[in-house]
Amino acid sequence: MAQHIAPPTVTTPELPARLPISAIVPWAVFFGILMLILLYFVGAEQGATSVMSGEDVHEWVHDARHLLGFPCH
Repeated sequence: MAQHIAPPTVTTPELPARLPISAIVPWAVFFGILMLILLYFVGAEQGATSVMSGEDVHEWVHDARHLLGFPCH
């Protein structure tokens, strides 16, 4: 019985397409500003620095405030 062994083939892996920095920067700035706004509402939206009146925002982010280490009582 003869055995047929296929010769090894050399293939080069394809590299993923490079994403230019100019495409990333606008999204990075957008999400950075969004995170700063979220951090403000979680950490400082209470008392003298309050932008919105009432306790609604405080109640919505109450658990996140404690989770991130901000005191609120």
